[in-house]
Amino acid sequence: MPPIADLTIDPSLRTRLQQGHPWVYRNHLIGAERLDSGQWVRARCGGLTVYGLYDARSPIGLRIYSRNGPPDQAWIHERVWEAWELRAPLRDNGQTTAYRWIYGEGDHLPGIVVDRYGDYAVIQTYAESVQTIVPTVAAALRAVDPQLRGVVQRPRLDDDDADEARPVLLWGEWPPRNLVVQENGLFFHVDMLYGQKTGLFLDQRDNRRTLEGFVAGASVLNCFAYTGGFSLYALRGDAAEVVSCDVGRGLAEATAANIALNRLPVERHHFETEDCFSLLDSYAKVGRTFNVVILDPPSFARSRTNLHAAQRAYIRLNMLGLRCVEPGGLLISSSCTAQIGPEQFRHLLGEAAAQAHRRLQIIHEAGQPLDHPVPAGFPEGRYLKFIIARVQPLV
Repeated sequence: MPPIADLTIDPSLRTRLQQGHPWVYRNHLIGAERLDSGQWVRARCGGLTVYGLYDARSPIGLRIYSRNGPPDQAWIHERVWEAWELRAPLRDNGQTTAYRWIYGEGDHLPGIVVDRYGDYAVIQTYAESVQTIVPTVAAALRAVDPQLRGVVQRPRLDDDDADEARPVLLWGEWPPRNLVVQENGLFFHVDMLYGQKTGLFLDQRDNRRTLEGFVAGASVLNCFAYTGGFSLYALRGDAAEVVSCDVGRGLAEATAANIALNRLPVERHHFETEDCFSLLDSYAKVGRTFNVVILDPPSFARSRTNLHAAQRAYIRLNMLGLRCVEPGGLLISSSCTAQIGPEQFRHLLGEAAAQAHRRLQIIHEAGQPLDHPVPAGFPEGRYLKFIIARVQPLV
């Protein structure tokens, strides 16, 4: 390992770092000007010493891994093993073969995620500096699970050229482009190499199963449907009608393939390839309503500079959705925008209800599943909000 560089961190961050927060922004670092991305550093903060990877491009200048020394191969192997053990209940139920094996900061490996689909693993990183540990992580994955058949890496999540970059095979064999995985007994076609995220939105797994218990005999509108995750659960839950909507090319065909794969009633399903805001607006204007409306949009803000626009977007989206819910029906609303916390999201739903002239009663609230753990000292890791609320007219 190359020599360890020394840095100083603004002493005002000491309490936060003691509590386990893994990030230090570059404007809080002293002596970093000469360093390169991906270099291990020893950083001191008012008597506290931490070790991490420096990043010259990301606003997060230091990702902290350890207090005892720079991580070596054995240290990384131990973190991968701990993450593997935590997911044992998912493997043991025999009905789920797709899950997040490593959730970055949540598993004490900041800046890197690993998703497991069947016998294949896919790695993505959030910063240039984290590439330093990718080969060691890939080797640890193989050592922890001998049944693994291949490890691939998707383009970096913060790379502006990610759409044009290609996956890289790190070890073993390439996964098939149309891999079939299982989630709570349902089957999904997954494109690990070029699909959104790493192929499936794994963080909504438990929430999709929760939805299934609320839709028997109901008409359901699923907005931002992607390849039909919530729609499949609604159909299995015996919904009378499911309308899926997403603007993405090819998603109608992908959803139809998933419905056929599970032998669900195709006659109860219809896909609208349209902008979800426009569809909701048109439905509201003509008075078309549903018993259940699901809103699961992509993140509306990648940084705090976009926060105000994101708040307006959530209010408008939920206001439109509320106008499409029958009295006594359910609004199921979700947010994956990390810059908006659970309390703030509830506030935005309250504002949307006021604008829609509706009463909103929250009857269920959840976040991320087992494979997306959140360190106690890292509230930013709790990014997913999921709310089920009953909708009533004003009285």
